[in-house]
Amino acid sequence: MAAAGPSVFLLMVSGQVESAQFPEYDDLYCKYCFVYGHDWAPTAGLEEGISQITSKSQDVRQALVWNFPIDVTFKSTNPFGWPQVVLSVYGPDVFGNDVVRGYGAVHVPFSPGRHKRTIPMFVPESTSKLQKFTSFSSAWLSRGLRCPSAASPACCLHSLLPSVTLPCCGRGRGHGRRGQTTATLLA
Repeated sequence: MAAAGPSVFLLMVSGQVESAQFPEYDDLYCKYCFVYGHDWAPTAGLEEGISQITSKSQDVRQALVWNFPIDVTFKSTNPFGWPQVVLSVYGPDVFGNDVVRGYGAVHVPFSPGRHKRTIPMFVPESTSKLQKFTSFSSAWLSRGLRCPSAASPACCLHSLLPSVTLPCCGRGRGHGRRGQTTATLLA
């Protein structure tokens, strides 16, 4: 009798990155990617994407609306390493260079149905005065003010643990939060 191979289950994610609120910024776009465990594999759809640039709405909320679609299917043999959506939001600085305005991540919902998630966003900041000065002077020479950014937004997942407090660029909101992006995911 032949041994049966491992059985798999499918996870289908269909939804959108709906909007964001970054009161001090305008003309932003977002990128998304999925991070998942070793046993997971995408079978259909796109694992990453980039939205259009959007401007603030003219109403009181001043929301940045993307309505950016997400549609991907994963397969796995166990739930360890459940997929997470990682969002990074970018926009122009005073010199017109694209800089990071926020990173955030959320697990794909575990239960089927309609789900709406609000994702706290943060921006890493240089940890020493020397790093701040070096970052500022090199950015000034290249005509751009830059906050430190990650080579890959997925590496920011390790900084999203609740026990970690991150310094942020700008107005200094505590606990690594800056702005809020709402992602609507249907699973």
